[in-house]
This record gives sequence, structure tokens and C-alpha cells, in this order.
Amino acid sequence: MARAQSRIPSSRNRRKPAISAGAPEEMVAPEWAQCGDVLTTASGVPVDDTDNSLRIGDRGPTLLDDFHLREKIMHFDHERIPERVVHARGAAAHGTFQLTQSIESLTCAPILCDTTVDTPTFVRFSTVAGSRGSADTARDVRGFAVRFYTQEGNWDLVGNNMPVFFIQDGIKFPDLIHAAKPEPDREIPQAQTAHDTFWDFASLTPESTHMLMWIMSDRAIPRSYRNMEGFGVHTFRLVNSRGRTTLVKFHWKPVVGLASLVWEESQKLGGIDPDFHRRDLWESIESGACPAWDLGIQTFPDTDDQMFEGIDLLDATKLVPEELAPVEIIGRLTLNRNPTNYFSETEQVAFCTAHVPRGIDFTDDPLLQARNFSYLDTQLTRLGGPNFDQLPINRAHSPVNTTQRDGFGQQAVPEGTTPYNPNSLGGGCPFPAGKQGYVHVPRSVSGERVRVRAKSFSDHYSQATMFWESMSEPEQEHIVSAFSFELGKCLSEEIRDRMLVNLANVDETLSSGVAASLGKPAPKGKPARHIEPSPALSMLPTESGPIDGRVVGIFAGDGVDASGLLSVSRALERGGAHVVVIASRGGSIDGDDGSSIEVTKSALTTQSVEYDAVVVAGGASAHDQSRDPYLAVNLGEAFRHYKTIGAWGAGLDVLTACSLARDAPGVVTGPTPSRAFSKSLIEAIGWHRHWDRPMATSGPSA
Repeated sequence: MARAQSRIPSSRNRRKPAISAGAPEEMVAPEWAQCGDVLTTASGVPVDDTDNSLRIGDRGPTLLDDFHLREKIMHFDHERIPERVVHARGAAAHGTFQLTQSIESLTCAPILCDTTVDTPTFVRFSTVAGSRGSADTARDVRGFAVRFYTQEGNWDLVGNNMPVFFIQDGIKFPDLIHAAKPEPDREIPQAQTAHDTFWDFASLTPESTHMLMWIMSDRAIPRSYRNMEGFGVHTFRLVNSRGRTTLVKFHWKPVVGLASLVWEESQKLGGIDPDFHRRDLWESIESGACPAWDLGIQTFPDTDDQMFEGIDLLDATKLVPEELAPVEIIGRLTLNRNPTNYFSETEQVAFCTAHVPRGIDFTDDPLLQARNFSYLDTQLTRLGGPNFDQLPINRAHSPVNTTQRDGFGQQAVPEGTTPYNPNSLGGGCPFPAGKQGYVHVPRSVSGERVRVRAKSFSDHYSQATMFWESMSEPEQEHIVSAFSFELGKCLSEEIRDRMLVNLANVDETLSSGVAASLGKPAPKGKPARHIEPSPALSMLPTESGPIDGRVVGIFAGDGVDASGLLSVSRALERGGAHVVVIASRGGSIDGDDGSSIEVTKSALTTQSVEYDAVVVAGGASAHDQSRDPYLAVNLGEAFRHYKTIGAWGAGLDVLTACSLARDAPGVVTGPTPSRAFSKSLIEAIGWHRHWDRPMATSGPSA
């Protein structure tokens, strides 16, 4: 404990470091830096409150004259050059959006009204905390940013794979990211929150509790980008042609279903293939297995209080359960083309939450209001100036005509002499569009200028409890393990104790499980009672789903049952899966009929964590494989990760040699590779994991 306390001394006790022999004087912090105990602005003005933006009333819009908010976020936006401060590690693809159900009664946005229009899109997925060089599979939030190149300008729906966030007010975002990033004195750990500064912040910020439940769940280690949900996070406002408004939340539902990694897989893949998610996205598009998501909306009456069933729609740490407001599917997004150049497209794309078309407007969500400023401001440093929207990936596909001129990165060659309004020399052009242009919804606001939160923002635990109670038993076990791992990495006992108190206010079973792992007594809490669970929050499927894009490894060798291998491979590929033939060597192997079978990967270059299911082929090759320690390790690992395992014919002897129970859930066997065998194998893979599998019968471990 003394060691942990000494790491972060208070400013009152901190002394200026002495100049060591030979150290240049300019390397020592100047006397005016980090001086005094009071938080100030960069110009030395003491700050009264750094947790709440200045707004009109406790639920009104954020004010531009909040100089502390603007300075704090402006400086944060410009902390990295040129890498993104957050969401630096990303992958992207081009695609199309097809509206399947018009919502013209709710909005005048053409993209959401005309089902005949095929809208081009560009989508970028990302992790939040890690740098560009970090691994894809780290436990983290995933960005899910979609650009629609609409008929009336770009619409950027910039969301995440989780519907809530850590904080309620954007003024806290620099604090959150500073805490989550590598500790500044040592620049470690990379792409991890398992360290003191993050959990120090989280333990002192109870509003983060609901999001912590999500980030400690399997949602934070998705199987692939294709298997993630996406959320707009905030509540937006739809405006129809008569000026009537409706509040809305946006959802993306993966067509191939939800799926995650297990923790051990994510850790191993970070070393075996740190580009696992990027590679999966690229290869699925190249193979023609185009990833797709359905766009859904939850709508709510636009009442004066902007509440729904007691839930504050302006609070980004809250969600509305689908059981209370069903998600209505209105369109489909399909990704069908990989970028031509990573830098020009994926790296230079500049999303902005404030890019919305006519018919979509903002609410007074204080996190969204700050994001609307932050995203635009960020590009000035990252992309070199105000003309970032002229880069090819950022250009609108609709007509653009502004009176903006010059600046860094200017690519246009404007003509004429009248870059101003009004003018007569240019015939008045370009002229405002009036009612045909974007019109902000007229709204009355009143109240005192204050830095306070609305009282409805003060419930930090009930939805965290709802999330916990909505999880299945395996999912709850994973959450306990995740908290135990993360807090186990913290050196400060005080931080651990504070987090256990917060978790006790979520659920006693959760806090006692984590406390037991940390070797601490479980504190008493006051969790909310009589909370209705939301089954839609659980990732466990209720039925076997599609196997589109699933990767199946088939272990084979010389003398393999060639016709059986061909039959099973074809059945899997017809179902949409990708089949990989694995052998002890590269090149080719000999089938039992004298044929030559191409090997996709050798044992040296692959491991079971790269596959959704593994199969042992029958034939004479099984005799040698049963003695292969590499195969025993991989089959045991797949078994331990609850994956589907298949074997036919002599391949059954391999399972026996590896001490794997043939009758365990998710283990598919048969004397021959019959249609029934392939059908059972496909159904088992469709469940993704078999959590009811007893681990006592597992074979050798890695």
C-alpha cells in the first residue's frame, strides 16, 4: 500500500526534482508548471467545477461561453500528432446502405424516406485505448463509425459496440482517457485498463459503473467486427416535413449474429495474430462473404422532460431496454469493398458527430454536445487544417458550394470574386436554401447558467444491476473473472476497496466473487431491488444461428479420407463457412484414393484460437495424428474454449487419445462423413460456444 501511495503524491507534498549531474536544465519542469493545489485554466484562472459543463438550467443546452470546457477539450484534442488520440487502431471498408422501410412520418431525411436509393457508405471499426501498433483483441470498447454519403451531404453516425458510455458530460472525456491510457511516467501498459490510474478514476466516478459492466463482459472481446452490435449511444431527434419531432436511438444488428472470444483466446491472439480483426474483415470481403448489419431504431415521444419510462434519454450512461421500446429494423448496411490505400482512406477519414442531414437534429445530451465540438476541432491538428473535408474519403457525394477559401491543404481552385454573402456581383450565389436547407428545430430554453447535473442523472447503479441480472451464468462468471483480473493488476489497495464498494451497490454475488479473488472481505452495498432483467442484453443465442464467415480448421494427413474431406468441406462452405486444411507440413498431402490435397496451413503456422471449430478427418492419417502432441494441445484448447469439435471414422481414435469425451456437448462424431454428420456439425457451429460442456473431461491444455 505504501508503494502504491508513493507513486502518485499529492501536489501539496510534491517537490521539484533536483537537477542530476549532466542533465540539461531545460529538462526540469519550470517553476510555473503544476504549481499549487488549485485546478486552474492554462492562463491561471482558478476553476470552480471541472465535472459539469456550463448550461442553461440543469437539463438545458451547453453554452459556448464555457471557456473552461472549450480550453480543456481543445487541448485534449491536440495532444497527439498525427495519430488519433483515441480510436487510433482501426480498420475500414466501403459499402452500401439500402433503406427497407421508410420512416417518412418521422423524418424528412431523404436517406430514411426513399427505399429506392442505394447510399454509398464508409465504415471504420476501432479500439479506443490502444495506439496504432496495439493488438486488435485487447479488452476494449470498439468504435463503430458509419459515414453515409447521402444526397444532401454526409451523415456520420459515430458510435460504439456498446450502447452506453463511462461519463455523462463531455467535459470529463479528457480525464477518462488520460486515466485509461498508459501511465505517463512509464508509457505502460499499452491498450489495457488493468492499471491503477484507470481504476482510480473509475472508482471515484460512480457514473461509470454501468459501462464497466459492459466493458468487463464478453462484449469487450468480440469474435470479429462482423459479430458486433453497433449503437449510436446518444438520443437524437428526428424532424418530419411538418416540423414534428420524435426522439430516436440508432442500433446496428449483425446479420451473422453476436459472438465473442473467450479471455484466453483474446490474449493468445494478441501475440499470434495482433491483426486478427483487421484480417478477418479484409478476408471476408475479399472472399465475397460481405459483412452486413441491419439498422434499427428505438423511438420515443419528444416530451418536455425527454424521459421515457423513468429513464433519462439525455444520460449517455443509460439505455432503454428493448423490451420497453422494441428495435424496429428499417435498413441494411453491407460492406463489399476494401480500401485501396489504408492511409488515404482508413487513416484520413474524419468523422464528426455534427455531420447530420436535414431531418436529424441533436438533443441536449451534454456528452453529445461536447463531441460535436471535439470531432471537428480534432481534425485541425490531425489532418493539417480546415480543408480536411476536401480529402477524397471525406468529400461529400452531393454538391458542395461554400464561401470558405484558402487555408492549409486547399485542393480546390475557386473561381469568381464573391466569396461572401450577400453579394450582387456574383448574382447572389451561392444563396441560402431557406426552408429547403437544414433547419434547427425551434426550441425555447431558459434557466440560470450553472455547472450542475440534473437530478435524474444521479442513479448510477440500477442499470448496472439490470445488466448483471440479464446475463447468463457463464456470462456472469466471465464478468467476475474480468473484474478480478483488472483489479488484481492494481497496486493500490485503496482503489480495490473503493471498486468493491461500488460493485456491492450493483450485486452482492458480483462483489463477493471479485472480493474472494482479491483475497478481501466483501463489503455491504445497497443494490437496487426488483429490477427487471432485459434478455436482449445477453449474448447467448436462443437457437443455432448462421455460420456465415465462421472459420473451420480440419486436421488431416497422408492417407486422409479424401472423399469425406471433400464432402464435409463442401457442406461447410455451402453454409457460408471458410474451411482451412491443416497438416503437419505445407504443400499437399496424399488422399486415400491417390489424389493430392492442398494444405492451407501447416501446424507450425496456426493454432486452434484462430478457428471457430476444429474437425479431425478420418482415414489412415488419424493413426499418426493421435500421437502428435501439437494436435493434442490444439484439440484440448478448443475443448476448453467450448468450441465445436468434430471427428469421423478413425478420427474418433484421435479424440480418445487426447482424452476428449466423445459425448460432451458440442462434440460431433460419426462413423462416416454422412449428410447427417455435416448437418449436426453445422448446427453445433451455429451455437458458437457450448457453455454446458463440463471441463472435467477436457484433454491436455496449452
